[in-house]
Amino acid sequence: MRNGGSENLKTGKGKTYCEKILVVDIDQVTPLHFHWLKTEDIISRGGGNLIVQLYNATKDEGLDTTDVTVRIDGVPVTVKAGGIVTLTPGESITLEPHCYHKFWGAGSRVLVGEVSKVNDDNTDNRFYESVGRFSAIEEDEAPLYLLVNDYERYYNPAR
Repeated sequence: MRNGGSENLKTGKGKTYCEKILVVDIDQVTPLHFHWLKTEDIISRGGGNLIVQLYNATKDEGLDTTDVTVRIDGVPVTVKAGGIVTLTPGESITLEPHCYHKFWGAGSRVLVGEVSKVNDDNTDNRFYESVGRFSAIEEDEAPLYLLVNDYERYYNPAR
């Protein structure tokens, strides 16, 4: 993962973007959510299909019944509220702020790329249903790989 900081967005300098790689298993659902600020491109890089369900958010952050327009590979596509789009390997979808989305893999595990504005999991996610965002883990040995919320604890660039 590559990720700038919110201070970069304020100044327009440094890393103003985020890039992630995700592995999405069959029926492994990322819960329905939107971002207040972040625009993101979700790219199906390979494997099975990535299924994406879409809703617009209402002003009070509910699910709107209006049609949803997104861009798939740059081309505008409109689906009904709650509609599903299927991304085959190589296809991408652009999600603007306030567009509720959830996704999962179908057919086989999917390698997914995400390119977006800076990612801030602490302030820029609105989940439709309450979910625990970060698990409390009692560590009994050092981690092999860090999660996004582990970096402050394990990585100190001043060392």
